[in-house]
Amino acid sequence: MTELEDAVKSKWYKIIFGMKKQFGKKPDMNAILFLIGMNELGQIRDFDKQEKTDLLHIATCKLLSYNGHYKLTDIDKDGWPHYELVNKPPYADLLQQENLIKQLIVRYFEENEILDTY
Repeated sequence: MTELEDAVKSKWYKIIFGMKKQFGKKPDMNAILFLIGMNELGQIRDFDKQEKTDLLHIATCKLLSYNGHYKLTDIDKDGWPHYELVNKPPYADLLQQENLIKQLIVRYFEENEILDTY
């Protein structure tokens, strides 16, 4: 494993254990994406099933926008961000996809100065 991968792995575990301490249980990937989606929306409230799915989509698009795969095109009157696919991410197996999302989550937490709170 390269030095960069070690650094990302270390920060990933810092996020996981920080969230476990904050929320009382270890989060899975969907829980982290849900929280990123809520952060991007800027709302904390009860969401219906469709809105929860939309929050996961917002988070995924936000993260993949770092690599130029999506771009933010609009924020509607209710504050929901809308993204447009710019180019499809290259094919990757599940492990590669998970590792990419972990790297992008670490970047998101760093850029939003959330990582420093853990």
